[in-house]
Amino acid sequence: MFRFENPEYLWLLVAVAVLALIRFVTYFNQKKRLRKFGDPKLMKQLMPDVSRWRPLVKFCLLELALVLVILMLARPQQANGISQEKRSGIETVIALDISNSMRAEDVAPTRLDRAKMMVENLVESFVNDKIGLIVFAGDAFVQLPITSDYVSAKMFLSTIDPSMIVNQGTDIAGAIEMASHSFTQQEHVGKAIIVITDGEDHEGNAVEAAKAAHEQGFNVYVLGIGSTNGAPVPDPDTGNYMIDNQGNTVMSCLNEDMCREVAQAGGGAYIHVDNNSSAQRLLDEELDKLEKGETTIYSDYAEQFQYAAAFALLLLIIEICILDRRNPILKKIKLFKR
Repeated sequence: MFRFENPEYLWLLVAVAVLALIRFVTYFNQKKRLRKFGDPKLMKQLMPDVSRWRPLVKFCLLELALVLVILMLARPQQANGISQEKRSGIETVIALDISNSMRAEDVAPTRLDRAKMMVENLVESFVNDKIGLIVFAGDAFVQLPITSDYVSAKMFLSTIDPSMIVNQGTDIAGAIEMASHSFTQQEHVGKAIIVITDGEDHEGNAVEAAKAAHEQGFNVYVLGIGSTNGAPVPDPDTGNYMIDNQGNTVMSCLNEDMCREVAQAGGGAYIHVDNNSSAQRLLDEELDKLEKGETTIYSDYAEQFQYAAAFALLLLIIEICILDRRNPILKKIKLFKR
């Protein structure tokens, strides 16, 4: 198995393309300026030592060397050995509602903070399982692709806040559809979508999305967080509670009926989250029922950057040896002539 230990550095490859574009534009600007001095054929006779291809070859060598340096920074690694230890686990994608209504304080300290604590406890109970994280309000996006890196999962979880999504609302259907495309292709492993929400679905089609996900082999669980009596929603900008257009305090209520319908359509279970710990226990029991799939563990990786380093150094030496102008000694050979 081949991997990059620091794949984030691969984004620097964009700079290679930008430099190539700049070189392309500069080259044609130079040709345009030369035409202003006179006929191109006459100019070529006046500059017999100017090479057309050498600067381009030197630039391509530098570009390729830069690519190799970027690959070095990304630390390419090759798996040396495969552990014979059999490990089994499930795949879980958490879809976390971060709409403004999740700021309500009917569950201490807030609905969102309580949900984040539950996810963190779930991560701590995982051993060989994989977890992904999606946040949603009026829109949904992947906060963490499915992974077994629990440290990263906790780090991304701590940064979640309703301000991350400008388009407010609660599009549960969109979150479920996105979660359905977030799993690996591994077969014979239990795959769960856990939707944590207060159930204020303003977009609709959540039940249909859960049914479609279940038909694809995923179990959809819904954690309904909050109280059915409702609670005011704090406004982080003013410090007061949110009000509607008529000046009334906005009350957010848990929609348990919708949550149950989504869970039933998704082949999972509905769990009410309040201020006690029973919801965490019930969720663990439900996930324990899922099929555990065996995974291959690559235990030892060898660094491969030295090959890129050697080739990059060779390219730089060749680039230095090639002159911008034609070499008087090798002029008769004309290596760069068509």
